[in-house]
Amino acid sequence: MPMSSAEITGKATSRLLINYPEPYRSQILDYLFKPNFGASLHILKVEIGGDGQTTDGTEPSHMHYALDENYFRGYEWWLMKEAKKRNSNITLMGLPWSFPGWLGKRFDWPYVNRHLTAYYIVSWIVGAKRYHDLDIDYIGIWNERSFDINYIKVLRRMLNYQGLERVKIIASDNLWEPISASMLLDAELMEVIDVIGAHYPGTHTVKDARLTKKKLWSSEDFSTLNNAIGAGCWGRILNQNYVNGYMTSTIAWNVVASYYEQLPYGRSGLMTAQEPWSGHYVVEAPIWISAHTTQFTRPGWYYLKTVGHLEKGGSYVALTDGLGNLTIIIETMSHKHSKCIRPLLPYFNVSHQIATFVLQGSFSEILELQVWYTKLGKSSERFLFKQLDSLWLLDSSGSFTVELQEDELFTLTTLTTGSKGSYPPPPKSQPFPPIYTDDFNVEYPFFSEAPNFADQTGVFEYFMNTEDPGEHRFTLRQVLNQRPITWAADASSTISIIGDYKWSNMTITCDVFIETPGKGGVFIAGRVNKGGILIRSARGIFFWIFANGTYRVTGDLAGWLIYAVGQAEVTAQEWYTLTLTIKGHLSAGMLNGKLLWSEVPVNFPKNGWAAIGTHSFDFAQFDNFHVDATP
Repeated sequence: MPMSSAEITGKATSRLLINYPEPYRSQILDYLFKPNFGASLHILKVEIGGDGQTTDGTEPSHMHYALDENYFRGYEWWLMKEAKKRNSNITLMGLPWSFPGWLGKRFDWPYVNRHLTAYYIVSWIVGAKRYHDLDIDYIGIWNERSFDINYIKVLRRMLNYQGLERVKIIASDNLWEPISASMLLDAELMEVIDVIGAHYPGTHTVKDARLTKKKLWSSEDFSTLNNAIGAGCWGRILNQNYVNGYMTSTIAWNVVASYYEQLPYGRSGLMTAQEPWSGHYVVEAPIWISAHTTQFTRPGWYYLKTVGHLEKGGSYVALTDGLGNLTIIIETMSHKHSKCIRPLLPYFNVSHQIATFVLQGSFSEILELQVWYTKLGKSSERFLFKQLDSLWLLDSSGSFTVELQEDELFTLTTLTTGSKGSYPPPPKSQPFPPIYTDDFNVEYPFFSEAPNFADQTGVFEYFMNTEDPGEHRFTLRQVLNQRPITWAADASSTISIIGDYKWSNMTITCDVFIETPGKGGVFIAGRVNKGGILIRSARGIFFWIFANGTYRVTGDLAGWLIYAVGQAEVTAQEWYTLTLTIKGHLSAGMLNGKLLWSEVPVNFPKNGWAAIGTHSFDFAQFDNFHVDATP
C-alpha cells in the first residue's frame, strides 16, 4: 500500500504567515516543507477559498462574482509555490469549504447548477497552472458536507474535457459512509473516485470502504493543541491509521498555527507562527513526530504486510521503496499522553517491553539500520528526533531487539539522509504593537489583503479608487455583495478583526466610505470577543453609521444590544472619520472629530480585538486605520 503523511492549511489558518519578515518566514517554510530538514511534508492540502467563514476566518474566492476571475487573491497560491520551491515532488490537493453566493442562485447549496459549480472548481485548477505553474493532483467535493453523486460525475467529465485526466478525485471528506456504500452501488461513481477520504476516523475504517478496494486516507485529522499530548496524538495516529484502518495517508489540520490564538482551535498546527510583528515562532514537537515518518519514506513507498500492535501496547509499521530500502516506525504512546481532540479514545495500556524483529527475504542482507528516537511524556525526559548509534546486524541472522518504554518513537531505517534541521532562535515573543496604523497606500500589493487584518465574515481587499486621485486613492474595501454559500454560521454583517485580544482601553480611528445609498452602513469596533465559527455571537462595542443619516452603538455584532441611537449627518458616497474611545466602563464616539455620543456604559466584554466592517453584504471602503491601545 503506497503511503504518505501530510498537511492541510485552509480554514484561514495561515493568515499571519505571509506577513512574517525574512529570514523568519523562509525558516518556518523550511521546517514545514524542506526535505530532510523538519516535517518534510509529502502533501499540502489547501482550501479553495469561497468567501465564507471556514473555522478561523474567510478565504477569498477566485470568482467573487459571476464574471469575475482573479488568481492572485489570498495566500494559498503563495503557500503552494513556496512548498513546491522546497519540494518539487510535493502532492497538492484542493478542497472547497464555502462557495461564492452567485453559484447558489439564492440557495445555500452548491449543487443548484452542477455544471456551474464544476466549472468554478475546474477554473481554479486551470488558473493554478496558468498563473502559478502549479499542478493540482487531487480535488475534493465539499468539506464535511453533503456530496451529490451527479455532481461528482459532472466534475470528472469536465476535468477530462479540459485535459485534466491526471487530476484525481477524493471523496467525500466527511465520514466513511454514505460515500462507500454509494460507490458499491454505482459503478460509474466507483470509477470516477480515486480515493476515499474520511475525517477524524479514530484510526478505524468500515467494511464498505475496504470493499471498494480504493485508497483510504484520513484526509483531515489531528486538530489538537500542539503541546506534548498533541505530539503524542500525532505519533499514535500516523502509525495506527494504517495498522487499524489501512489508511495510507494522514493529513493534519493544520500545517502551521498562523492565526490569532484566541480564535477557535488556537495553536492546533504542527508548529506555531502567530506573531509576524515580532518574528517569533515555535518549532513544536509535532514537526519532529512528522519527521519520523516523512523523512524516511516517500509517496510511492508501500507498507509491508508485517504491521501491527506490540504485545504490551503501541504499534509498528514497516515500509519499503521496493528497491531494497526499509523503514520501520515504532510508537508506544500512552493513553494519557496521546489523546486527540476527537474522537473519544478508548482506554488502553502501554508498558515496558522488549520487542524482537526479524528481517527476512531480501531484507536479511541489510547490515546496518540508522536509529532516530523521540521520547514524549514527562517533560524532564523529553528528547525530540535524536539520532542514536546505528544498529549493526552483522551476525544476527537479521534479528534484533529493541527495548521500549512508554511514550517513545523509534525509526529504524536504511536511509542515511535524515537530519534535524535548525536555525538560530527567532526573536523573542512580543505582544501586538499597542499603537498601530495602516493607510493602505500600496500601489502594487504583493498580497490582496492588508497585513494582520483577519476577515471573519466578508472579504476585505486592497482597492484603488481610479476616480479619487486625492488622499483616498488607496483603500481597503469590503468586496462581497451577497452572502456566500456558507460552511459555518457566517454573521449577517461583514467584519475583519485585528490586534491583541488582551486589549482593554483603546481608541480606534478610521476613515469610512459607504458605497450603497439608502441602506448601506459601516462600523468600527473594540473589545470584540469572538471570531471564527463563533462570529455570529461576537460581543464588543460597535459604533455604526448608516447612509440614511443615523448612528447606532451596540454591544454585539448582530445588533440586538442597543446602547445608543441617533441622527448623524451621514450619507453614502462621502468620506467620514469615525473615532471610538473605550476606557474602563465608558465609551464615546466622534464623527469627523466632533463628539457624537459619550458616557455610554460598557460592562462587558472587558477586552478583545479591534474591528471594522459593514452592516450587510455591501461594498464599503476603509482608510487610515489607527488604533492606540497603550494601557
